[in-house]
Amino acid sequence: MTSSTGSGWAQLRQQARSLETQTETLFHTYSQFASLSNVPPKPTEEELRVEAELKDILERREALIAQLSRLLDSESALTSSALKQNNLSRHREILQDHRRELSRLKATLTDGRNRANLLSNVRSDIDAYRSSNPSAAEADYMLDERRRIDNSHSMADSVLSQAYAVNESFGFQRETLGNINRKIVGAASQIPGINSLIGRIGAKRRRDGIILGVFIAFCFLMLLFFR
Repeated sequence: MTSSTGSGWAQLRQQARSLETQTETLFHTYSQFASLSNVPPKPTEEELRVEAELKDILERREALIAQLSRLLDSESALTSSALKQNNLSRHREILQDHRRELSRLKATLTDGRNRANLLSNVRSDIDAYRSSNPSAAEADYMLDERRRIDNSHSMADSVLSQAYAVNESFGFQRETLGNINRKIVGAASQIPGINSLIGRIGAKRRRDGIILGVFIAFCFLMLLFFR
């Protein structure tokens, strides 16, 4: 009797764990419907199928837990172990968590559909109002155009402000570089012999330039002569 009871307990627990795994897989699929940014106004066939499977599998797990509880109650106090009691309590907790998760996801989908339907109704009312009031529709169109023009002007003003700021920054940098150059020239003029040294460097550059120019002219004349 004890052996058959233990075998039945093991089989029922295996079925319960398998159904819990299947539930997790179905929740992964069902949560994707609730995570959509634009929930469709009506549930799709796939969503309805997954929801029905979830409800069915939760009911099957409820029945399995009831069988486990009856099997545990039929055992004597000596053969009934604390481990089995803990296993049964754990299966019940997981089932309750999954029921709460299903309710949460269904509420999220319902809220999303209510928002989608509300927006759809508002758009329908606006379209109907514009259809019955052409002058109001034209006025709304002109207001929309005015808002777009104002936005364009705001963007242009922002770009111009940035351009003026960059131009002012460049002017400040030029003034700073000019002051630095004047300070360097002033400091150099106060050092004895620096002006003559700068003059000699300039004369040497001019001389090198003249020599280079003569050499290039000579090469050009020789090229014409030997053609």
